Amino acid sequence: MSTYNVNLHEAVYSLSDALDLVGVTHIHHGKRVAYMATECGKQLGWKGSRLDELFQAAILHDSGVSRTRVHAKLTQLAWEDEADHCRLGAELLAGSPLLKYLSDTVLHHHTHWNVLKDLELPLDVKLRANCIYMVDRVDVLALGYQIDGEDILLGKDEIRHKIFVRRDDWFCPELVDAFMEISNSEAFWFTLESDHVNGYLATWLSHFPEQSMEFHELRGLVHVFSCIVDAKSPFTKQHSDGVANLARYIGGLFRLPEETCEMLELVGLLHDIGKLRVPDNLLEKPGSLNEAEIVIMRRHSFDTYSILKNIRGLERISLWALQHHERMDGTGYPFQSKGADLSFEARIVAVADVFQALAQDRPYRSALAQTVILDILKQQADSGKLDRKIVAAVEANLHECWRVATQAHA
Repeated sequence: MSTYNVNLHEAVYSLSDALDLVGVTHIHHGKRVAYMATECGKQLGWKGSRLDELFQAAILHDSGVSRTRVHAKLTQLAWEDEADHCRLGAELLAGSPLLKYLSDTVLHHHTHWNVLKDLELPLDVKLRANCIYMVDRVDVLALGYQIDGEDILLGKDEIRHKIFVRRDDWFCPELVDAFMEISNSEAFWFTLESDHVNGYLATWLSHFPEQSMEFHELRGLVHVFSCIVDAKSPFTKQHSDGVANLARYIGGLFRLPEETCEMLELVGLLHDIGKLRVPDNLLEKPGSLNEAEIVIMRRHSFDTYSILKNIRGLERISLWALQHHERMDGTGYPFQSKGADLSFEARIVAVADVFQALAQDRPYRSALAQTVILDILKQQADSGKLDRKIVAAVEANLHECWRVATQAHA
């Protein structure tokens, strides 16, 4: 099994970029929460790994949110069933060997301090979760002024007051005191603006090098991305797993190197991250998309590339993911690349994506039979859209391709 050199912090940051897409307009929430939480930690004298764990948990605290209708609720100070996304996020991170240590923090990032302080958890986890909860609510309160077009400084005192009156009830007194100290300056609030908060986080990332990880660790990290995408709609549930399994299997049919087959699996898991930007109602529309909706849908492969390209160690994976909707005759998107411009690996992912999508229920049709799927693939190969050799390999191994592509949701 291969070893990969990947920058974990860049991957976490890119996962935050993916979560930003869900907000459509309310973006960079996770990054602002990470900035404010880290500054509170510094005020309390936290250093090293303790501060870094706070930063990572803060930037991923809403990893349980992938649907736009749920994300809209995040702008409320409190709402019914707010703990649901905490539970989903915690379960998601618990499945990653590299991120599972953040699971309890995410689980409790909406738990009031008067409840949290008595739970049987390490004190660091309680403080980390409650710090994130506090500054998460600060960001929600600040958003109200941004929506109304007012200068955030006009709301500074009111926001600080609303946090302070919840001291020892919602929030730990020690954390509230730290927030009150650092938020007294104008610079604290100015840094919440997108350019400044991105600069703050970029400086943070620059301190961490790439690290060596085994394939199962990298796959566990990547699987967090894919689960967030697949949870967006019941009609895309486990699509990424199916594409990953089939792409890896097809790579094996062509006797590609083991590392390449592993990377094909990772591309399958990651190829649809950009769909987080697509509103829920489009993914679940029972009829055909209109021209405007098609434009929105078609940008997802480019959004996927924009997220992945900044992770050192995943350069080839990001390129193959970018090309999964390109076609051999140049009729695909987003670059209309064709022929020799398309890597063989990207052509494999393209076939796997079409196969798996046709084998899965969609709002406008039921899953298609194996023979019908093969007919469609052969038509697209004959018209010059899909690679003939890859489709021929699928035809020669049709039943196994079906099993591999659908076993995740059998």
